[in-house]
Amino acid sequence: MTLIRPTAETAGASGPVRRPAAGRAVALLVLVAVAALIPLLGPRPALDGTGEAAAPGVGGIALLRAALFAALCVPVGELFAARLARRVPGAPLEHAPRSWAPSAAAVGFLAALGLASVVATGNLLPHHLSDMDVGGLYQSRDGKLALLEVNAFLAAGLCALSRRPAAQVWPLAAVALAEALRAHPAPEHGPLVGSGLTLVHVTCAALWTGGLLHVLRMLRTWRTASEAEAAEPTGTAETAVSAGAAGAALLGLYARVAAVLFAALTATGVWSALRRMPPGTVLDQLTATSYGRTLLAKLVLVAAVAVLALLARLRLRRAADRLSACVPARAEVVALGLVVAVSGLLTALPLPIRWS
Repeated sequence: MTLIRPTAETAGASGPVRRPAAGRAVALLVLVAVAALIPLLGPRPALDGTGEAAAPGVGGIALLRAALFAALCVPVGELFAARLARRVPGAPLEHAPRSWAPSAAAVGFLAALGLASVVATGNLLPHHLSDMDVGGLYQSRDGKLALLEVNAFLAAGLCALSRRPAAQVWPLAAVALAEALRAHPAPEHGPLVGSGLTLVHVTCAALWTGGLLHVLRMLRTWRTASEAEAAEPTGTAETAVSAGAAGAALLGLYARVAAVLFAALTATGVWSALRRMPPGTVLDQLTATSYGRTLLAKLVLVAAVAVLALLARLRLRRAADRLSACVPARAEVVALGLVVAVSGLLTALPLPIRWS
């Protein structure tokens, strides 16, 4: 016997056949993609008609920043999901998906190196090696933070390949701290408050995005392993049932923690936005500035993610097959990937105007 989910043709015990709601998730993602069209096309549509000028190479910088954020989410999520799995009774921990942390660290290292080269060229895209002042990186705050991120991803990669991959948490924390400090330079009003908000925001986002990705990978690995074991002559039905129950328990545990992460993300995101766009100017700047337009698209995406997360949670509570919650959860991962891409662009655009 294998771990088999009820199919669309299987009628429930107390009612007619109910088709999976995958079509609704796809339709929601299409609407989200349309809403996010402006920032995903790059900085030009976001800047059009605002009277703002972006720095040269802002598109490349946005891409590098998005790659750096994604590279941070993957290993953080693996550590987080593995910790949650250890709290699930009967979880087949011996069956774990292959770690993506070394590859993510390599991507993060290259992205951080590219961003460091931009800083070394005076925040311009270098065309020749002679354009870069590598020694000058040690003499500026931005340069030191860029070098910190390069070295942190290198250390994280080495830790991921070592016998103690959990040690990655320290260099990854250094990357999150460097991003928080970089986003709020000393001349800014209240830079420590801004850095603290960004640190919490980035950490929660990495846990939410990377954690869900790895939880879904673990569920697939457990299901595949249980099917293989149940197909053996010595296999039993209890093997498949146990793996399915453990998977549902893990997804439910993640959902409870994700609710707290979402609350923290919302609070820090709103607070940070109000620090850069005073309350009386928010509505105007959401449509009149490139930063506001991109932020608005990010809000739409986050709202869609919240809806998908709610659908997954409802299925965990009410569906006969609790693992059917994986359908909206997979769509949620895609939407979160779009959020990461928009966040990368958001950090590269001109800051909003502080109207008094």
